[in-house]
Amino acid sequence: MGKESKSWNEVELMSAPSLEQFQQQVSELLLRHRSLLDVLSKYGQAGASVNRAVTKAVTECGCVELHARKQDFPEGLAWEDAHTQLESHMHGGLCEHCKDVLKSELGKQLFYMSALCNLLEVQLEEVVDAESQKCSTLGLFNLT
Repeated sequence: MGKESKSWNEVELMSAPSLEQFQQQVSELLLRHRSLLDVLSKYGQAGASVNRAVTKAVTECGCVELHARKQDFPEGLAWEDAHTQLESHMHGGLCEHCKDVLKSELGKQLFYMSALCNLLEVQLEEVVDAESQKCSTLGLFNLT
């Protein structure tokens, strides 16, 4: 039996969608929260859920530990060497369960970010491109 041809939708599902495709998909799915205020509040709530997922990885699961203290930045340290000297304060790594929860929460946040872009007629891909260009241009001086 020969290879079966796949429909466009099947091929599209097999590869990661572009930001433009994702933004269009969100536009088609967003029915309940069409109000700008609704989207803003859901975006804020999604951000809080991301924070909560990370917090629970530390406080409930324990797969990640925090050992925070003042960052020592030795005088004369070259900016290029800073990433090897400064710490994230994080020890360990997300277990599969916590990683799945975090990915789900980040997905919701991305959904509402896309919805916000749609309502305000901003292309998400342009936002990412502009930020990437800013990072490339400013390099280590991009301390935002």
